Amino acid sequence: MKKLILASIFLFGLNTINAQKSIPLYQGKAPGSENWTYSEKEMDSDLFKTHLVYNVAAPAIEIFEAPKAKANGTVIVIAPGGGFQSLSINKEGRDLAKILQEKGITAVVLKYRLLETKTGDPAREMMENIKDRKAFDAKTAPIKVMAGEDIKTAISYIRTHAKELNINTEKLGVIGFSAGASVILESVLHSKDASTLPNFAASIYGGPSEEILNTEIPNTTLPLFICAASDDQLKLAPKSVLLYSKWLQARQPVELHIYEKGGHGFGMAKQNLPVDKWSDIYLDWLKFHKFL
Repeated sequence: MKKLILASIFLFGLNTINAQKSIPLYQGKAPGSENWTYSEKEMDSDLFKTHLVYNVAAPAIEIFEAPKAKANGTVIVIAPGGGFQSLSINKEGRDLAKILQEKGITAVVLKYRLLETKTGDPAREMMENIKDRKAFDAKTAPIKVMAGEDIKTAISYIRTHAKELNINTEKLGVIGFSAGASVILESVLHSKDASTLPNFAASIYGGPSEEILNTEIPNTTLPLFICAASDDQLKLAPKSVLLYSKWLQARQPVELHIYEKGGHGFGMAKQNLPVDKWSDIYLDWLKFHKFL
Protein backbone atom coordinates (compact mmCIF):
# COMPACT_ATOMS: atom_id res chain seq x y z
CA MET A 1 0.00 0.00 0.00
CA LYS A 2 1.27 3.47 -0.86
CA LYS A 3 2.68 6.08 1.50
CA LEU A 4 3.43 3.72 4.38
CA ILE A 5 5.91 5.26 6.79
CA LEU A 6 5.78 2.88 9.71
CA ALA A 7 9.53 2.59 10.21
CA SER A 8 11.04 -0.18 12.29
CA ILE A 9 12.45 2.41 14.70
CA PHE A 10 8.98 2.61 16.23
CA LEU A 11 9.02 -1.07 17.10
CA PHE A 12 11.48 -0.80 19.99
CA GLY A 13 10.14 -1.25 23.49
CA LEU A 14 7.20 -3.46 22.56
CA ASN A 15 8.32 -6.47 24.59
CA THR A 16 6.35 -5.45 27.66
CA ILE A 17 2.59 -5.67 28.17
CA ASN A 18 1.67 -2.22 26.91
CA ALA A 19 0.90 -0.42 23.70
CA GLN A 20 3.22 1.98 22.12
CA LYS A 21 2.18 5.41 20.96
CA SER A 22 -0.16 5.85 18.04
CA ILE A 23 1.70 5.41 14.75
CA PRO A 24 0.44 7.11 11.56
CA LEU A 25 -0.47 4.92 8.59
CA TYR A 26 0.33 7.48 5.91
CA GLN A 27 2.91 10.13 5.23
CA GLY A 28 1.13 13.46 5.27
CA LYS A 29 -2.60 13.51 4.58
CA ALA A 30 -4.38 10.21 4.04
CA PRO A 31 -5.38 9.62 0.40
CA GLY A 32 -8.94 10.78 -0.22
CA SER A 33 -9.17 13.06 2.80
CA GLU A 34 -6.45 15.57 1.99
CA ASN A 35 -8.79 18.51 2.64
CA TRP A 36 -9.82 17.44 6.13
CA THR A 37 -8.68 19.96 8.73
CA TYR A 38 -9.95 18.55 12.04
CA SER A 39 -7.71 16.77 14.54
CA GLU A 40 -8.12 13.76 16.80
CA LYS A 41 -9.64 14.19 20.27
CA GLU A 42 -10.70 12.00 23.19
CA MET A 43 -13.42 12.14 25.83
CA ASP A 44 -15.33 10.07 28.37
CA SER A 45 -18.91 9.70 27.14
CA ASP A 46 -21.61 9.65 29.81
CA LEU A 47 -24.11 8.55 27.15
CA PHE A 48 -22.11 5.55 25.92
CA LYS A 49 -20.42 5.05 29.30
CA THR A 50 -17.01 4.56 27.75
CA HIS A 51 -13.92 6.40 26.60
CA LEU A 52 -14.10 7.63 23.01
CA VAL A 53 -11.65 8.77 20.36
CA TYR A 54 -13.19 11.03 17.71
CA ASN A 55 -12.32 13.36 14.82
CA VAL A 56 -9.82 10.88 13.42
CA ALA A 57 -8.48 12.39 10.21
CA ALA A 58 -5.00 10.83 10.40
CA PRO A 59 -5.51 7.04 10.64
CA ALA A 60 -3.08 5.19 12.85
CA ILE A 61 -2.39 1.94 14.67
CA GLU A 62 -1.42 1.01 18.21
CA ILE A 63 0.64 -2.17 18.51
CA PHE A 64 0.41 -4.50 21.51
CA GLU A 65 3.20 -6.93 20.73
CA ALA A 66 3.08 -10.32 22.41
CA PRO A 67 5.99 -11.01 24.78
CA LYS A 68 8.57 -13.05 22.92
CA ALA A 69 8.35 -15.86 25.49
CA LYS A 70 4.63 -16.25 24.77
CA ALA A 71 4.33 -15.20 21.13
CA ASN A 72 2.71 -17.82 18.87
CA GLY A 73 2.92 -15.85 15.62
CA THR A 74 -0.73 -14.83 15.45
CA VAL A 75 -1.62 -11.15 14.97
CA ILE A 76 -5.14 -9.67 15.14
CA VAL A 77 -6.21 -6.22 13.95
CA ILE A 78 -9.01 -4.77 16.09
CA ALA A 79 -11.46 -2.22 14.66
CA PRO A 80 -13.52 -0.54 17.43
CA GLY A 81 -17.04 0.66 16.73
CA GLY A 82 -18.80 3.99 17.15
CA GLY A 83 -21.02 4.55 14.14
CA PHE A 84 -18.18 6.07 12.10
CA GLN A 85 -18.52 9.09 14.42
CA SER A 86 -16.23 7.88 17.20
CA LEU A 87 -14.21 4.87 18.38
CA SER A 88 -14.93 2.99 21.61
CA ILE A 89 -11.19 2.75 21.95
CA ASN A 90 -10.96 0.92 25.28
CA LYS A 91 -14.05 -1.30 25.58
CA GLU A 92 -13.84 -2.39 21.92
CA GLY A 93 -10.11 -1.97 21.39
CA ARG A 94 -7.34 -1.75 23.96
CA ASP A 95 -9.03 -3.92 26.59
CA LEU A 96 -9.29 -6.85 24.17
CA ALA A 97 -5.80 -6.13 22.83
CA LYS A 98 -4.29 -6.60 26.30
CA ILE A 99 -6.06 -9.94 26.75
CA LEU A 100 -4.83 -11.18 23.37
CA GLN A 101 -1.33 -9.93 24.17
CA GLU A 102 -1.27 -11.90 27.42
CA LYS A 103 -2.25 -15.02 25.43
CA GLY A 104 0.71 -14.66 23.07
CA ILE A 105 -1.12 -12.89 20.25
CA THR A 106 0.10 -9.56 18.92
CA ALA A 107 -2.84 -7.15 18.76
CA VAL A 108 -3.13 -4.01 16.63
CA VAL A 109 -5.81 -1.45 17.46
CA LEU A 110 -6.86 0.48 14.37
CA LYS A 111 -7.87 4.13 14.52
CA TYR A 112 -9.59 4.55 11.16
CA ARG A 113 -11.01 7.72 9.61
CA LEU A 114 -14.28 9.10 10.99
CA LEU A 115 -16.91 11.72 10.31
CA GLU A 116 -16.14 15.12 11.81
CA THR A 117 -17.79 15.81 15.17
CA LYS A 118 -18.70 19.48 15.36
CA THR A 119 -20.36 19.59 18.79
CA GLY A 120 -17.64 18.12 20.99
CA ASP A 121 -19.98 15.24 21.92
CA PRO A 122 -19.69 12.53 19.25
CA ALA A 123 -22.11 10.12 20.94
CA ARG A 124 -25.00 12.56 21.14
CA GLU A 125 -24.22 13.97 17.71
CA MET A 126 -24.39 10.49 16.19
CA MET A 127 -27.64 9.64 17.95
CA GLU A 128 -29.14 12.85 16.62
CA ASN A 129 -27.88 12.26 13.09
CA ILE A 130 -29.05 8.66 13.00
CA LYS A 131 -32.68 9.79 13.36
CA ASP A 132 -32.55 10.32 9.59
CA ARG A 133 -31.02 6.95 8.80
CA LYS A 134 -31.05 7.37 5.04
CA ALA A 135 -29.15 10.67 5.20
CA PHE A 136 -26.74 9.30 7.79
CA ASP A 137 -25.98 6.21 5.69
CA ALA A 138 -25.30 8.42 2.67
CA LYS A 139 -22.95 10.55 4.76
CA THR A 140 -21.03 7.57 6.13
CA ALA A 141 -20.80 5.66 2.82
CA PRO A 142 -17.54 7.33 1.66
CA ILE A 143 -16.11 7.06 5.19
CA LYS A 144 -16.63 3.28 5.13
CA VAL A 145 -14.56 3.07 1.95
CA MET A 146 -11.78 5.16 3.49
CA ALA A 147 -11.83 3.09 6.68
CA GLY A 148 -11.61 -0.02 4.51
CA GLU A 149 -8.48 1.38 2.89
CA ASP A 150 -7.08 2.11 6.35
CA ILE A 151 -7.43 -1.47 7.56
CA LYS A 152 -6.01 -2.85 4.32
CA THR A 153 -3.05 -0.47 4.65
CA ALA A 154 -2.51 -1.72 8.20
CA ILE A 155 -2.67 -5.37 7.10
CA SER A 156 -0.20 -4.73 4.30
CA TYR A 157 2.22 -3.08 6.72
CA ILE A 158 1.97 -5.90 9.25
CA ARG A 159 2.76 -8.53 6.64
CA THR A 160 5.62 -6.46 5.22
CA HIS A 161 7.16 -6.10 8.68
CA ALA A 162 6.39 -9.60 9.93
CA LYS A 163 9.96 -10.26 11.05
CA GLU A 164 10.18 -7.15 13.22
CA LEU A 165 6.75 -7.86 14.70
CA ASN A 166 7.56 -11.55 15.27
CA ILE A 167 4.39 -12.72 13.55
CA ASN A 168 3.38 -15.32 10.95
CA THR A 169 1.94 -13.73 7.79
CA GLU A 170 -0.48 -16.67 7.45
CA LYS A 171 -1.92 -16.15 10.95
CA LEU A 172 -3.33 -12.65 10.54
CA GLY A 173 -6.88 -12.03 11.70
CA VAL A 174 -9.29 -9.13 12.03
CA ILE A 175 -12.08 -8.43 14.51
CA GLY A 176 -14.54 -5.56 14.39
CA PHE A 177 -17.24 -4.25 16.69
CA SER A 178 -20.43 -2.63 15.32
CA ALA A 179 -19.22 -0.14 12.66
CA GLY A 180 -15.79 -1.75 13.03
CA ALA A 181 -17.34 -5.03 11.84
CA SER A 182 -18.16 -3.31 8.54
CA VAL A 183 -14.56 -2.07 8.39
CA ILE A 184 -13.05 -5.54 8.79
CA LEU A 185 -15.44 -6.93 6.17
CA GLU A 186 -14.01 -4.38 3.73
CA SER A 187 -10.67 -6.19 4.03
CA VAL A 188 -12.34 -9.61 3.78
CA LEU A 189 -14.59 -8.91 0.79
CA HIS A 190 -12.95 -6.00 -1.05
CA SER A 191 -9.26 -6.87 -1.01
CA LYS A 192 -7.79 -6.90 -4.51
CA ASP A 193 -4.83 -9.10 -3.65
CA ALA A 194 -3.67 -11.55 -1.00
CA SER A 195 -1.47 -9.02 0.79
CA THR A 196 -4.49 -7.29 2.33
CA LEU A 197 -6.74 -10.34 2.80
CA PRO A 198 -6.86 -11.62 6.40
CA ASN A 199 -6.71 -15.33 7.24
CA PHE A 200 -9.64 -15.26 9.67
CA ALA A 201 -12.18 -12.75 10.94
CA ALA A 202 -14.74 -11.92 13.63
CA SER A 203 -17.84 -9.72 13.50
CA ILE A 204 -19.17 -8.56 16.88
CA TYR A 205 -22.71 -7.07 16.76
CA GLY A 206 -22.12 -5.84 13.24
CA GLY A 207 -24.68 -4.56 10.78
CA PRO A 208 -23.39 -5.49 7.32
CA SER A 209 -24.98 -3.59 4.45
CA GLU A 210 -26.91 -5.22 1.61
CA GLU A 211 -23.90 -4.58 -0.61
CA ILE A 212 -21.63 -6.51 1.75
CA LEU A 213 -24.15 -9.34 2.11
CA ASN A 214 -24.33 -9.63 -1.68
CA THR A 215 -20.56 -9.55 -2.25
CA GLU A 216 -18.90 -12.83 -3.17
CA ILE A 217 -16.73 -14.43 -0.48
CA PRO A 218 -13.10 -15.16 -1.48
CA ASN A 219 -12.41 -18.72 -2.59
CA THR A 220 -9.67 -19.18 -0.02
CA THR A 221 -10.72 -20.67 3.32
CA LEU A 222 -11.54 -17.86 5.74
CA PRO A 223 -13.06 -18.84 9.13
CA LEU A 224 -15.54 -16.33 10.60
CA PHE A 225 -16.66 -15.89 14.22
CA ILE A 226 -19.90 -13.95 14.81
CA CYS A 227 -21.40 -12.73 18.08
CA ALA A 228 -24.38 -10.50 18.95
CA ALA A 229 -27.27 -10.09 21.40
CA SER A 230 -30.97 -10.56 20.66
CA ASP A 231 -31.86 -7.38 22.56
CA ASP A 232 -29.52 -5.21 20.46
CA GLN A 233 -31.05 -1.72 20.66
CA LEU A 234 -30.15 -1.09 17.01
CA LYS A 235 -31.90 -4.35 16.06
CA LEU A 236 -28.80 -5.68 14.30
CA ALA A 237 -28.93 -9.29 15.52
CA PRO A 238 -30.73 -10.47 12.32
CA LYS A 239 -27.83 -9.03 10.30
CA SER A 240 -25.47 -11.38 12.14
CA VAL A 241 -27.73 -14.29 11.21
CA LEU A 242 -27.66 -13.22 7.54
CA LEU A 243 -23.87 -12.98 7.64
CA TYR A 244 -23.69 -16.46 9.18
CA SER A 245 -25.98 -17.82 6.44
CA LYS A 246 -23.80 -16.22 3.77
CA TRP A 247 -20.68 -17.99 5.07
CA LEU A 248 -22.56 -21.24 5.59
CA GLN A 249 -23.94 -21.25 2.05
CA ALA A 250 -20.42 -20.68 0.74
CA ARG A 251 -19.30 -23.73 2.76
CA GLN A 252 -16.86 -21.60 4.69
CA PRO A 253 -16.03 -22.27 8.37
CA VAL A 254 -18.35 -20.15 10.52
CA GLU A 255 -19.52 -19.99 14.13
CA LEU A 256 -22.44 -17.91 15.44
CA HIS A 257 -23.30 -16.95 19.03
CA ILE A 258 -26.48 -15.00 19.78
CA TYR A 259 -27.01 -14.11 23.44
CA GLU A 260 -30.47 -13.40 24.83
CA LYS A 261 -29.30 -10.31 26.73
CA GLY A 262 -26.37 -7.97 26.25
CA GLY A 263 -27.62 -5.07 24.19
CA HIS A 264 -25.55 -3.25 21.59
CA GLY A 265 -21.98 -2.29 22.35
CA PHE A 266 -21.28 -4.75 25.18
CA GLY A 267 -17.65 -5.14 24.11
CA MET A 268 -15.44 -6.03 27.06
CA ALA A 269 -17.85 -4.52 29.62
CA LYS A 270 -19.10 -6.62 32.53
CA GLN A 271 -22.89 -6.78 33.00
CA ASN A 272 -23.13 -9.94 35.12
CA LEU A 273 -24.70 -11.70 32.14
CA PRO A 274 -23.64 -14.76 30.11
CA VAL A 275 -22.57 -12.39 27.32
CA ASP A 276 -19.69 -11.30 29.56
CA LYS A 277 -17.96 -14.57 28.60
CA TRP A 278 -18.09 -14.04 24.82
CA SER A 279 -14.36 -13.29 24.64
CA ASP A 280 -13.55 -16.61 26.33
CA ILE A 281 -15.56 -18.39 23.65
CA TYR A 282 -13.72 -16.37 21.01
CA LEU A 283 -10.40 -17.51 22.49
CA ASP A 284 -11.64 -21.13 22.37
CA TRP A 285 -12.52 -20.61 18.70
CA LEU A 286 -9.04 -19.23 18.00
CA LYS A 287 -7.55 -22.28 19.72
CA PHE A 288 -9.75 -24.64 17.71
CA HIS A 289 -8.43 -23.08 14.49
CA LYS A 290 -4.83 -23.23 15.82
CA PHE A 291 -4.41 -19.44 16.01
CA LEU A 292 -3.91 -19.69 19.77
